[in-house]
Amino acid sequence: MALFVAICDDEKGIGSTLENALIGMLADKNIQYEIDVYLTGEALCAKMEAGAHYDLIFLDIEFAKSAINGVEVGKLIRETYKNYMVSIVYMSWKMKYSMQLFDICPLNFLVKPLDYEKVESVVKTYLNITGMWSQNFSYKIGHNTHKVPIKDIMYLESDTRKLILHLADGTKKEFYGVLKKIYQEQLQKYDFLLVHASYAVNYDYIGAKKYDEIILMNGVVLPISRQKIKETREIFYNITEKRRV
Repeated sequence: MALFVAICDDEKGIGSTLENALIGMLADKNIQYEIDVYLTGEALCAKMEAGAHYDLIFLDIEFAKSAINGVEVGKLIRETYKNYMVSIVYMSWKMKYSMQLFDICPLNFLVKPLDYEKVESVVKTYLNITGMWSQNFSYKIGHNTHKVPIKDIMYLESDTRKLILHLADGTKKEFYGVLKKIYQEQLQKYDFLLVHASYAVNYDYIGAKKYDEIILMNGVVLPISRQKIKETREIFYNITEKRRV
């Protein structure tokens, strides 16, 4: 399934930079995509009126050479075209539009100049919401390779040489391996935290973080080792800030 994206911004440099960033992100996640770039709100609206379909729109608010601004474009999409499915991410140099955007229900709001990590966080949020993020974790049992979606892993536990995958649906998968090695190779880049020599935790399932323990959304409590307290605090804070877009 392909992801159809529109970028609408009258600053060519921003549109081009954003397009290249999205190409890299989506290609890295093995997601098929099509990206269209528009310089005015009228051009985007004309294409949508002609039947163009988009799943995700990055929409500027202020256009120098356009009779309508991004807020008005959003209202046309929701109220006139009756399109409530497309996710809209607004972009602006200013923060003053929050109340005007309330009825449009945007996915997010990005402040220019755009930050790569914040754009990536928005994309990941969209992929998670829609179920399109299908990056897999692979492991071996004997000579057979098995895979599970990384988004379904709550945490990975080490019990001597045996590793246990704890999945969101309550099931467990057991195999042999070294936790630290697997964490570095497969999980670290997907916002997992190595909080203990025996536990790597998916940030998405953390309900609360205390000084020396992690409480998961299902109530499971995992210890943070004394040697990992400072590192865990810093990584947890960095991930939280990255996602606060």
